[in-house]
Amino acid sequence: MTMVKCLHVYLLVAGCLFLASCGNKEKPAVEAISEFPVLELKAVDTTLENDYVAQIQAVKNVEIRSPGSGFIKQIFVDEGQFVAQGQLLVQLNDERYRNELEKSQALVGSAVAEMDAADVEVRRVKILADKNVISKVELELAEAKHKIAKAKLSEAKANESNARLMLSYAAVRAPYSGVINRIPLKLGSLVNEGTLLTTLSDLQTMFAYFNLSEREYLQYMDNKKKDSAQYSGTVNLMTADGKRFSATGKIETMETEIDAATGSLAFRARFQNVGNLLKHGSTGKVLLTSRTEGVVVLPQKSVFEIQDKNYVYVVDKNNKVTIRNVLPGARLGNAYLVRNGLTAGERILFEGNQTIKEGQIIKPKNITWDGL
Repeated sequence: MTMVKCLHVYLLVAGCLFLASCGNKEKPAVEAISEFPVLELKAVDTTLENDYVAQIQAVKNVEIRSPGSGFIKQIFVDEGQFVAQGQLLVQLNDERYRNELEKSQALVGSAVAEMDAADVEVRRVKILADKNVISKVELELAEAKHKIAKAKLSEAKANESNARLMLSYAAVRAPYSGVINRIPLKLGSLVNEGTLLTTLSDLQTMFAYFNLSEREYLQYMDNKKKDSAQYSGTVNLMTADGKRFSATGKIETMETEIDAATGSLAFRARFQNVGNLLKHGSTGKVLLTSRTEGVVVLPQKSVFEIQDKNYVYVVDKNNKVTIRNVLPGARLGNAYLVRNGLTAGERILFEGNQTIKEGQIIKPKNITWDGL
């Protein structure tokens, strides 16, 4: 066999081997499209119950301070005791005040005697003046002395009244019915005018003070305008242990100025203190109900956070997922009420945020959800 023929045979064999190897190569696999649950967002009408931190105060709560000075002679009540209006609480030593009263009463008696003498003198001088026995000047002088005596009597009576008042200050009484709080001083303690003796709280009715932001205030007033019957001011109260207080309250008033530092407005609600459970200075939360219409509800599990911002995956009509920033509002059960970023009718990835990528094409599995 010549060299040329050998070359032809070699090329023919090599070509056959190449074609055979090409025929045996597998075709590349087509990437499978994953299935994910997809939810179509809807707008709903719902009722929200927002809570606001509240400071609870008794409608009547006053400091009982000593109106006078002296030693505490006797204490008639105990801490935590209920007292009636006018009941004697503390007695100070009153000897000094009694002496002042007796002195002022003696001065009143003296002034009365001078007044009587001046009356007699005026009548006597008048008779003589009418008969022209003495001049009219003598009558005018007697009448002037009568006025001086009358003024002294008025002064003496005023001093007596003041001494009687100071004596009454030695007996400290309850200005209204309520519960006595701590009594810091004991028998024999020296007190001055204004010294704190105790405090008195009327726990039958309580005030709850709470703040609304300017936006919440405007929303509340708008809802009240739309439905005055529902927004009659009725509120509930949650105590510090997380339990709902048995009695409902009512918003009575609000401040006229928004706090420039906090941007909030203070409200005041009144509660009947059932069972005297609430105490002056307690804390709790006022529960305020509000009605929202046409708000988009977003499942909490569909939201994920990146650098303090909230995002969801939105599925378009071509089943392509894209990331979108959303602004959740109030939380309701396992859902958020959307404030901005999504509209009713859009589709979102219900779950699987950790296993999907931006721009990925998916096979949607339409689901229904009612997680409120």
